[in-house]
Amino acid sequence: MNDKNALKDNLKDLFDGWNTIPNWLCFLRIALIPVFSVLFIKGQYVAAFIVMIVAALTDLFDGKIARKYNMVSNLGKILDPIADKLSQMAIVIILIVKFWDGYLRYILFLFILKELLMLAGGALLLSKGLRPTAAEMWGKIATTVFYVFMIMIIALGGESSALYGVKFFEPFILSDTVITVMIVISAVLTFVSLFGYVPGFVRQLKERKEKGETPQE
Repeated sequence: MNDKNALKDNLKDLFDGWNTIPNWLCFLRIALIPVFSVLFIKGQYVAAFIVMIVAALTDLFDGKIARKYNMVSNLGKILDPIADKLSQMAIVIILIVKFWDGYLRYILFLFILKELLMLAGGALLLSKGLRPTAAEMWGKIATTVFYVFMIMIIALGGESSALYGVKFFEPFILSDTVITVMIVISAVLTFVSLFGYVPGFVRQLKERKEKGETPQE
């Protein structure tokens, strides 16, 4: 099977049974990315914070709904991590532009590098007739930590945060040191999670080899 036919068959199989509630929640999460970005750039931090919470909730519920009501689909297995990666890149870019310079800016760029590598790798797998693997345990942990930390930073991370100036939250405003620790921990986990995709990729190659269907170069 050549790469062109493999890609065609793979895409056909990918969209089989795609019309599910979890997939539409993923579409919604992707659609909220520019909304969050525009609101944040315009300084409407509270509204941007609310949009981010809604996006995080769609990420929480789409998987639960898919498993509970047997709505797991091939498209959903790929669409969910794509939505995560696009959301994470948007958040990181906003933070780079809005908040920091110096070494923190470079640490944040590592998130973008990792997600670009993942997107490129997924596209390569599809072109070879393989399927990008679902996130392993470390991938799920890294995503959860990322959302929790970034929501806290956007809500309480200094003068440009959503809740800055609200008297009740004044004692909880994060210091630069705490913000730095959060970003470093999240960066370490996100690269640990990158290696969590390797077993699934190797497993696919092994299965294809056993079936005598090793992808063409």
